[in-house]
Order: sequence, then C-alpha cells, then structure tokens
Amino acid sequence: MTAYEAKAEAQRIAFAPIMFQACRVLRETGILELVQKSGATGISMVEVGSKIELPHYGIKVLMESGLGIGLFCVNDDRFTLTKLGYFILRDPMTRVNMDVMHEVCYRGFFHLDQAVKEGKPAGLKTLGNWRTFYEGLSSLSPTARDSWLAFDHYYSDMAFPAVLPLVFADPPKRLLDVGGNTGKWAVQCAKFDPDVHITIADLPQQLQLARETIRQNGLEERVSLLPLDLLDESKPFPEGYDAIWMSQLLDCFSTKQIVSILRRVACAMDAKSVLYILELFWDRQPNETAAFCLQQTSLYFTCIANGNSQMYHSADLLQCLTESGFRVLEERDHIGQYHTLLKCAINHK
Repeated sequence: MTAYEAKAEAQRIAFAPIMFQACRVLRETGILELVQKSGATGISMVEVGSKIELPHYGIKVLMESGLGIGLFCVNDDRFTLTKLGYFILRDPMTRVNMDVMHEVCYRGFFHLDQAVKEGKPAGLKTLGNWRTFYEGLSSLSPTARDSWLAFDHYYSDMAFPAVLPLVFADPPKRLLDVGGNTGKWAVQCAKFDPDVHITIADLPQQLQLARETIRQNGLEERVSLLPLDLLDESKPFPEGYDAIWMSQLLDCFSTKQIVSILRRVACAMDAKSVLYILELFWDRQPNETAAFCLQQTSLYFTCIANGNSQMYHSADLLQCLTESGFRVLEERDHIGQYHTLLKCAINHK
C-alpha cells in the first residue's frame, strides 16, 4: 500500500461497525435486492421508496452509505449494484459469516479488551450466564442458535462428503464421534456404511440437539449418545472403538486442554485404533481471504466462546499431538477447500 491507501483503509476500519450494520440492513430491508433487479437501468431512491416501507430519510442515508462502502454505483440519480453489493446479497459464505457476527458476536465484542486481559469470554454475558458458549447453545434464541449452526455447518458440510471415503477406506465397526454437535456427521456415517455403530460423546445440552437429528433419521439403534464433559479430567474416554473422530472440535480448547483431552483419548485407544482430526488451520488455506476469516474467528473464541482457544496454526496442534503420545500417519489439506484431515495413532504403549 501507499501511505494514502493505508490511511484510507484505516478509515474503513474506523467506521467498520457502521459499515457492517449498513450492509446488513440494506440486505435485510430488501434494498439490495431491488437494486440488483433493476439491472443496468438502475433505480432511484424515490422508486425504492415506493416499494420499501421505510421513510425517505432512512432510505437516503442507507443508500448513500452503501455508495461510500462500494455496494452501489450511481449515474443520473439511478443506483446500480456493484460486484461487492452482489456478494453481500448473494454469497452464502458472506451471509453465514455476517449473520453469526450480528446475532452472536456483535454486542459481546464491546468487551474484547476485558476478554484478552482476563482470558475469559467477557462478551458471553450478552447472550446468557454460562461458563462457555457451548453450554448455552441449546438455550439461545432461535435466531441466534440458527445463525451459529448455519455458520458451523456451512464449513463442515463442504468437507464431510470428501472425507467419508477416507475414514471408511478401512471401515470401522465402532466409531466414537467426540463433540458430535447436532449429529450430522453421525448420520452421514450411518448412511455411508450400514454396518457401523456410532457413539456421539458431547455435553448433555448438546446431545439434546443430536437426539432429535438421530430420531428424525430413524437411526436410534445404530447411534448412541454418551454425556461427556471434555474439561472434566476425572472422566476417562470410553474404550473399544476402532476410530475416534473430532471435527472442528479441538479449536474450542486451549493447548493445555487439548493435551489433556488427547492424553485421555490415547489411554482409551489400542495399537489398531485410529484418531481422525478434521480442522481448519489458518496457515494451510488456499488464499489470504480464507486465512483472514480464520484469524478473525479466533477472537470469537476469545470474547464469546471460552476465552482461551482459537483457530490454530497447524504447528500448534501437531505439537499437542506429539506431547500427548500420538504420531501422525497422514495429513491431507484442502478437503472441501479449507479443512485438513489428520490421521493419527498412538505411540506404542
């Protein structure tokens, strides 16, 4: 950047909270939709006002803000949509990211300074009185819960179809899904291999969501539920599983907690069992934008989720595996574009 470009970017950052809300409101009120549908002809503010139930003043300040942000071009008082405006309106990744930022993170990030000082999720109190976000996920308002689940599933859903053949290349008969969330992975495994039995281990509150998913798919006989608090070091992991699966899980814990969890996992494994870890590492992304999204998501963990975890650099997690008595058998990057799959085994006991 030149000095002028850097200063201009600094102003966009200074006004970023306003830009964010302006883009969101322009999307939610239908203004972006109207401007897109107007095509190359464009649309005037008066015409927008005839179709949107907002005062002319509100339409005027929103559209002028959008003009400065770069969502619109204007010629002869007629607004047309730019490429940036199109992606704010239509891009699924942008939508899930914006929705979770607004519904889950926005108010809480006023407390980011406190969170980084104390190592506690100081912004979580804007959502509820819980120790971590995950304890309260099932109790969130429907809008907030749906936005978080859409955010979480958007990324995992891209990876699951690609990773299933890898996990079932040597088919496990019994699979332990640790941190199974809503049960989507367990359902896909059960449908992929009719002989596998899956156990979902998660917090009791989370298992409520998984139970409903399993019931809807008629898989109660092949998918079991096991209440387990991963932070309770007195609770061992169950033994007897051919494969243990962790998807987008370990980023929810500090490195110290990860080592504690993995050591208990290792104690429950034998020489033939395998640990699969599916994670998003910011240093292994296909482009700078993907890395940027993960680096910023780390602060969600800092301020909202738990106060002590992040989206890790791959070297951090590989070090945790070494400390916990594991060796990595395989590493595969760019699964579903953004994920890395680590296939691990315990060092000989």
